[in-house]
Amino acid sequence: MHDGIKKAGWIGVGAVIGVLLSLNVSVFAQRESRLPIPYEDIQLLSAVFGKIKSDYVDPVSDDKLIKGAINGMVRDLDPHSDFLDAQAFKDLQVDTQGHFGGLGIEVGAENGVIRVISPIEDTPAFRAGIKAGDLIVKIDDTATNGMPLNKAVERMRGKPGTSLVLTVLRKGVDAPLTFTLVREVINVKSVVSKMIEPGYGYIRVRKFQEDTGADVARSIKTLYAQGPLKGLVLDLRSDPGGLLNQAVAVAAAFLQKDALVVYTEGRTPDAHMRLTATRDDYLRRGSDYLADLPATVKSVPIVALVDGGTASASEIVAGALQDHKRATIMGVQTFGKGSVQTILPLGNDTGLKLTTARYYTPSGRSIQAKGITPNVLVDDGENATNRIREANLVHHLDVPGMSASPSASTPAGGAEAAGAATKPDTGRVDTLPQRVDFGGATDFMLKQAMNYLKGVPVIASAAPPVPSPAATKTQ
Repeated sequence: MHDGIKKAGWIGVGAVIGVLLSLNVSVFAQRESRLPIPYEDIQLLSAVFGKIKSDYVDPVSDDKLIKGAINGMVRDLDPHSDFLDAQAFKDLQVDTQGHFGGLGIEVGAENGVIRVISPIEDTPAFRAGIKAGDLIVKIDDTATNGMPLNKAVERMRGKPGTSLVLTVLRKGVDAPLTFTLVREVINVKSVVSKMIEPGYGYIRVRKFQEDTGADVARSIKTLYAQGPLKGLVLDLRSDPGGLLNQAVAVAAAFLQKDALVVYTEGRTPDAHMRLTATRDDYLRRGSDYLADLPATVKSVPIVALVDGGTASASEIVAGALQDHKRATIMGVQTFGKGSVQTILPLGNDTGLKLTTARYYTPSGRSIQAKGITPNVLVDDGENATNRIREANLVHHLDVPGMSASPSASTPAGGAEAAGAATKPDTGRVDTLPQRVDFGGATDFMLKQAMNYLKGVPVIASAAPPVPSPAATKTQ
């Protein structure tokens, strides 16, 4: 028996070392020397491996144990690093193209729990009433506590027409909520646009996918075909991010050529990048779709709308436009996801999504765990009590030598006190729709953006006024 345990232990050593070497193969290929392997820790891991193999109540395969060890190792780093098995690796590639079968929901992992970052407009999750900040505690009859993020995503995606039940916990609601959803083909149209009224255009970027830059360019040309613009609203609310080069493309559409959009810093040479409004930094193939934009798009007044769901690539755009004074940022503090994930293929169609750098705006502000502070604070009150940001996530990256407090990122000059221009209680609304109709007639923030562009006083909050004690006294 002892020999069997010892043999299992040494098998564990070999398997684990093999995994460690495979995880680092791409790194070793770029470095002159190998990193030291912590043999004492490997022996401890091997001992645990051997004990599970010999004493656990049910037999466990080597593959399950090794993948569990990898998932635990990666998930303990930060909320955005992840091991991608073959299915998750395929799903990631499909997701960037914007076509997949599922629910239309952006999720993240927090301390072993699956949390909703944002539902995608006009999808089953959005229509059912799933909200940002909801905790998904069960998928059908399977509890999600401790479930790897990629496994949760795999369970929620599937063949269109099939159904599943999500059980969620929502702040402020005592009992769990259940939602029966039917999967659909999710064709995420990343950009929508329209003319709000003569001379004022609206472009909404829902997510940064492969063709987002080209779609924004097309929208700009369509708007200008209807006449010169006096102002433009760029809507980045509840945009969870996406492809970095597409964020550079969207910012470049409104910035002067060669203007710095974002830079990154990390430990390896490849993690140090300076990305500018230059075709080489946003275009991977084909002709330059930004080359023939109307010249005045570089100077037209812009209000960029942001909220707590504005994350990653959308924060890069907002930060660049703010630093170059090309747009007035309006809304509430953004999510604060300022880290770079690199996809490292590991063979057998698997990969590692690893955080390798931090984003910085052109002026040197870190986005990580802080986000972008608007120039003009306007709050529509949507999901105010449920807002979760990067700084609230367990194991989130801090900024070295700086506070991770969301309020610490106020830009020079601070945010304008929009409420100072507000007459008491004037224009406030008593109720809000369950969902913000982005770009619609009831869109409170869009109305304030139009007010700002026209020089009309901006209302800071859509919340109803707090009643005085006399007004609430029992009669």
